[in-house]
Amino acid sequence: MQTAVIGGGSWGTALSTVLARKGSVRLWVREPSVAAAINTEHRNPRYQSEFLLPETLVATSDLEEALSGAELVTLVVPSHVTRELCGRIGPYLRPGIPIVGASKGIEVDTLCTMEQVLGEALPRALRSDLAFLSGPSFAAETIAGMATAVTVAARFPDVAAAVQAAFSTPYFRCYTTEDVTGVELGGALKNVIAIAAGAADGLGLGFNSRAALLTRGLAEITRLAVRLGANPLTLAGLAGMGDLVLTCTGTLSRNRHVGFEIGRGRKSSEIIAEMSQIAEGVRTAKSAFQLALREGVEMPITAEVYRMVHEDKPAQAAIRDLMGRELKRERENG
Repeated sequence: MQTAVIGGGSWGTALSTVLARKGSVRLWVREPSVAAAINTEHRNPRYQSEFLLPETLVATSDLEEALSGAELVTLVVPSHVTRELCGRIGPYLRPGIPIVGASKGIEVDTLCTMEQVLGEALPRALRSDLAFLSGPSFAAETIAGMATAVTVAARFPDVAAAVQAAFSTPYFRCYTTEDVTGVELGGALKNVIAIAAGAADGLGLGFNSRAALLTRGLAEITRLAVRLGANPLTLAGLAGMGDLVLTCTGTLSRNRHVGFEIGRGRKSSEIIAEMSQIAEGVRTAKSAFQLALREGVEMPITAEVYRMVHEDKPAQAAIRDLMGRELKRERENG
């Protein structure tokens, strides 16, 4: 199978490697120099450079070349540039070819999920071809061939099955679901909770605090997702609890790193300025906070992360305010 991957960051490089071990892949990257380095040295000089890439992976900085003849297309660019990128690739796509969204986020200006962004930005004839891949999967471990399980969500089962077959390998196992909303929101919102978990670790609060944040974080993710039409059981699966546990506890998590440094007393702007990769939870904290207000869903952890990241509220004060809230029943809203 000839596939195209649009986006040569860490996760784009990882998914390209999965696909290239089964067939031919064209990886689109923005910089011609990066494409040349991948093609001559079989390494991505900017992301995951310690890994040798399959020779069946060819990079290009030309979108038309990347998409020419592709039987499956995967979009792996930051959520805030997805709409612009879709406008550029639309003329090169044809109906009937699965389009896989593998970015996790909620657009800040519109509060749209990535499914809504793709649905609006791509030609109408392509909307039935959309699928979304999410789940607990660090890029480095995926490239290294460590056993990984993810979820592929699509409105149409045949599209989900085609993507499942394309990506599945002896070490990369894909499950399918029709609950696109649950998979998308689980993948986006867990990054926000990971910042909170990192902040608790940065404060040295211990395992009790981390467990509480993960559990109550999942509760508020589920409340918002269900309000928007998701199946609550999806949030107990790979794209919900699975991804949440990984991102909140794994040392490779960029979002946890941001929270950890905030917990140590640093400002988010300083932390982000020194990072070479994007922590999606920073932008998503703002869009999730606004989305919760719009939908009338109480999300206290998300609200405190928003204040830590965008208003420089000290982590200690955020934890104090979370713990000092009105006492409630566990299954009560909020």
